Amino acid sequence: DEVRVPPFAGGGAQAAAPVKEDRSLLPPIVAETDELIVFCKPAGLPVHPGTGHTDSLTARLEKSFAGAPFMPAPVHRLDRDTSGVLMFARDPETKELFQSHWNEMVTRRGYLAVVEGTPKPDRDTIRSFLVETDTHLSFSGAPGKGAKEAITSYQVVKTGGGYALLDINIETGRKNQIRVHMKELGHPVAGDKQYGARTNPIGRLCLHANELSFTHPATGEQITFKAKMPRDFNRVLR
Repeated sequence: DEVRVPPFAGGGAQAAAPVKEDRSLLPPIVAETDELIVFCKPAGLPVHPGTGHTDSLTARLEKSFAGAPFMPAPVHRLDRDTSGVLMFARDPETKELFQSHWNEMVTRRGYLAVVEGTPKPDRDTIRSFLVETDTHLSFSGAPGKGAKEAITSYQVVKTGGGYALLDINIETGRKNQIRVHMKELGHPVAGDKQYGARTNPIGRLCLHANELSFTHPATGEQITFKAKMPRDFNRVLR
């Protein structure tokens, strides 16, 4: 369903139709305005190019929006192996607005995860301080230098086949936050070998960003973007 997004105060000044477009390179577009473009990022596609891979969403945007006065820029992050809602700003004012006021504006970052086993209790909030190792893995540690508070709430939606589907909301956006908390709960995300999963039922990490909601800075209304759950998730639970 189309989401109506009123213009932001002062945003969109440099947003213009690209000189050259090739939308075939891009993932499905959830919504698009003069100031925002929201994708449903597939699992396996990194946001930025890096060591060992040159294909990325930003590289595709550079080709698709060649000649645009401002290249769409991500205002938040998704792991390479996580699919779902990813929002880009189409002008520098909008990028600065979201990055400077993210915690005040964003009201929900919802995820769906298929985890091994069934967590008990069936709903809870996990709070810890995450520390990143030299090998770029994260774990919960003591508060202190380099430790960042991470808050993850989950609810069991469905179970089957030795797995559970969780509805998750994160109040903080730390690196690998959900994956770390699920591992430490004893129920790693299916397909997440890096964080202790023993199974890989669909050949990908079973983590999907299905919802992003924020308070519109000009009108105060709630804007929500959603991406449907991957069909393969249901197959795992049968």
